[in-house]
Amino acid sequence: MNANYKPRNYNSVSPYLIVNGAETTIQFLINAFDAQELRRFPDESGRLMHAEVRLNDSVIMLADAVEAWPAIPAHVHIYVPDADAAYQRALAAGATSVQEPAQRSEDDDRRGGVKDAGGTTWWIATQVS
Repeated sequence: MNANYKPRNYNSVSPYLIVNGAETTIQFLINAFDAQELRRFPDESGRLMHAEVRLNDSVIMLADAVEAWPAIPAHVHIYVPDADAAYQRALAAGATSVQEPAQRSEDDDRRGGVKDAGGTTWWIATQVS
């Protein structure tokens, strides 16, 4: 097997988000979750044809929606060290609440959710038991 079949330090599976306002989504991810922008490929008008950010050990790929590739609502689950703090940072970064963090008796995670301006719902969790 070719050892270079994927970029170094990339995971094998990455969500690919087609959103309205990729730049806004990137800034949200930086502000809410300390994401690091890896690369971007804008077209002549500045629309992002492709961009990538790293969130801890994962890469998220995204692009601006166009007629041939419309925005599609998505749900992404992210583990963080403190779900409550990350939830509050996400709200401060412009997200709207979907569900306040809570732990249910049948779940090992404390989990809450927010929706960003691009339409992606982010489920934020911390394993607590």
